[in-house]
Amino acid sequence: MKRDEAIKARDQLVQQLPDAAEIVRGSLLHRKIFHSRGCPKCRRGEGHRVWVLTVSYPGGRTRQFSIAADQRAQVEKWLENYQKLRTKLEAICELNHELLRAQR
Repeated sequence: MKRDEAIKARDQLVQQLPDAAEIVRGSLLHRKIFHSRGCPKCRRGEGHRVWVLTVSYPGGRTRQFSIAADQRAQVEKWLENYQKLRTKLEAICELNHELLRAQR
């Protein structure tokens, strides 16, 4: 790839980056929780469905954030933005590698 083409492709990718303020890393899970006592629904084995954002950290540590049902769409969009940002950043890095090779 020629230098001018790489710069043009990189600039196009930069324009496509999602808003960095609207990203979140993790996985959105639909879990079933059970109260330990006093809940007839849990006693029957039905439980309660909840949305949880699970985020893993170095060292094997994991955090879970309860998500209200009305926040689900927002969290899904933020997760999608994170994946888009990550993919486009990788592509930009590859183009920058090409540019560094072209400078030699």
